[in-house]
Amino acid sequence: MTATTTASTDYTLNELMCVLAAREIGDGDVVFVGIGLPNLACNLARATHAPNMTLIYESGAVGAVPDRVPPSIGDPALVTGSLMVTSMSDIFQSFLQNGKIQIGFLGGAQVDKRGNINTTAVGPYASPKVRLPGSGGACEIAQHAQRVLIVTKLDKRAFPDKVDFITSNGKRVKKVITNMGILEPDETGELTLTALYPGVTFEKVQENIGWALKKAPRLAEVALPTANEIDLLRNTLDPKRLHIK
Repeated sequence: MTATTTASTDYTLNELMCVLAAREIGDGDVVFVGIGLPNLACNLARATHAPNMTLIYESGAVGAVPDRVPPSIGDPALVTGSLMVTSMSDIFQSFLQNGKIQIGFLGGAQVDKRGNINTTAVGPYASPKVRLPGSGGACEIAQHAQRVLIVTKLDKRAFPDKVDFITSNGKRVKKVITNMGILEPDETGELTLTALYPGVTFEKVQENIGWALKKAPRLAEVALPTANEIDLLRNTLDPKRLHIK
């Protein structure tokens, strides 16, 4: 298929988030990824501008080239074409803690203005409203990946001024790609609006964030998905629309 740089006017917000996340990945990057839009973004990057990127999954697959969209990190599709399949301890000790991961994708129930992530409990820890799954490998990814990216939709409850519990420190969070715009830490470490999507206002973003949001002196305009990127997502990478619907 011949690639084209013509911008598409037909895209969903999930597709836009996926494309913008994919563009953060450089050729040759080693990426620690889970399931969902980040996983799809990695496969899109590999199919376009980063053919030499390497996917690593917590379950032990290194260099996976899944032939279908995996529903979980334990899916056998992740073994397809892998460079190696190893233990979880090797993944964390030999790759992550050894500084070999350029990008780690994370998400959570709450993200605060410092990029701290909560996947432990909503409400007081001793008597929470909701008990969440916990850290898993998220804390280690947040501490040891060179760059942490978050891909998630804005919601005031999910973006409080302070998270109820800091599961993963936000010091390495470099970008939060949302359904309305992009947040990046300023010189103080506070997440600041740096880009707006077409048709979205600053006021709309502020309505969906639990702190007085700062914005960059000049908001960037994002490059919209190309026709080729949308075609790859819909017809090759996620034909059943599990993530881009």
